[in-house]
Amino acid sequence: MQALTNRKQHVLLTAQKAQMLDQQAISLGVSGSELMNNAGRSVAEILVDYIGTPLEAGGTIIILCGPGNNGGDGFVVARYLEDWGYIVSVRCSTQVKKLTDDSRSAADAWGGSVEDFTGNGFGDAVALVDCLFGTGLNKPIEGEIAKIIEEINTSSTFTLSVDLPSGIGTDTGLPLGPCVKADATVTFSHKKPAHLIAPGRFLSGGSDNIHVANIGIPTAALVDLESNIFDNIPALWGQTFPFSGPQTHKYERGHMLVLGGREPTLGASRLASIAGLRIGAGLVTLAAPTETYAVQASALMDVMVRRFDSSFGFMGIVNDPRIRAVLIGPGSGLGEKTVELIQHVGAKDKKLVLDADALTSLVGRIDLISKLKAGDIVLTPHEGEFTKLFPKISLDGDRVEAALEAAKATRTTIVLKGVSTIVASSDGRVSIAANAPAWLSVGGTGDVLSGIICGLMTQGMPAFEAASAGVWLHGEAGMKVGRGLIASDLLDAIPKILP
Repeated sequence: MQALTNRKQHVLLTAQKAQMLDQQAISLGVSGSELMNNAGRSVAEILVDYIGTPLEAGGTIIILCGPGNNGGDGFVVARYLEDWGYIVSVRCSTQVKKLTDDSRSAADAWGGSVEDFTGNGFGDAVALVDCLFGTGLNKPIEGEIAKIIEEINTSSTFTLSVDLPSGIGTDTGLPLGPCVKADATVTFSHKKPAHLIAPGRFLSGGSDNIHVANIGIPTAALVDLESNIFDNIPALWGQTFPFSGPQTHKYERGHMLVLGGREPTLGASRLASIAGLRIGAGLVTLAAPTETYAVQASALMDVMVRRFDSSFGFMGIVNDPRIRAVLIGPGSGLGEKTVELIQHVGAKDKKLVLDADALTSLVGRIDLISKLKAGDIVLTPHEGEFTKLFPKISLDGDRVEAALEAAKATRTTIVLKGVSTIVASSDGRVSIAANAPAWLSVGGTGDVLSGIICGLMTQGMPAFEAASAGVWLHGEAGMKVGRGLIASDLLDAIPKILP
């Protein structure tokens, strides 16, 4: 029976979808005990990679088992580790006879003693394996288990969580209450949203310490499992990425237009314009008011600069049939004139990206966006802008649902920028990126991102794919530059990370 391939690894599973996948696998002939055995062995193997051989480890491995299937995985982990020569201590939060069928069978197969469920000895252990609760948890952990979690988090012992750190909401990445802070996590078949959304990503050990184990779920189990949430990696959007052929010319790669503004933010529109070129747009034009035209024209050698003095003049540039996509926002200026230009451009059959000043100008008037007749529209708010644009949508809870609600209300693609940037489409698809370094948090990097996204849309990428690709490439460029990054560094890094 064929197992899941890497081709599907961009799929994220919500708690409900993970349960459905297990049930579908069982209906196809893979027993629950077989899945549990494969899961436990995978955890044991990955733990060994961290702690070394029994002689190198030199201490006891404490395995904390909960009342559900996650606890059953823990008994399997214990069995394999003991077979391989490690010293194992198993502690279960409930009596073995009260475990579910598969978990009780796993406990019987383990055959060793089950010790009192306490935090004693955590400091002396070589590792803790958290098998308390997995994806099925939907309420805060209380009582004795909550106290144990506090002891785990105050110990310095290496902690490996199974599926998810106990206490995290699978779909939100938010602690439901007391929550394990793991050094690493092993999950099964596919990642869950909590592995990518902060703070869940960091409570799981960080991106480099989240491992996905193949536990033998057949490919056929995915046929009827339609997921709309994805890990933002090239497997998601790579098939739509614009690769230029040997006979491609500049107009086939598209012409992008950026609205420029006045001092003191002239650099914002320049950054966005050059980013559009770097990502592959065939031509980029920056429309500049007369008072800043000379400055912009002298600063830009590769970007065409055109003068305008009124909405009529700007629309004269927009009406060029060769222009496919328009970016409004980076340094374009605040106020009614910007809103007016958004409406004028939105009445045309052009793709549209709105960022920065454009978003601020739309506060209190975001309902205008859903009435535009433009093609693909992308909005790129950071958290502060999002809250002002959508005051009735809270970011305190489920950020994925918040972004989706905004996307559906405006009939656009929303790029909710942050530690874990979420791209949400009005058709219900969501991507979550976890590759951006902290040093991207500097002025001007958002202008580069909007330019990248608009440049990809100029070349024909659909809005959701272009936004997702832009976010991922932006993060990779930031990693390429390294610490000390300033926004203009990203422009030179873009060609080095293109797929």
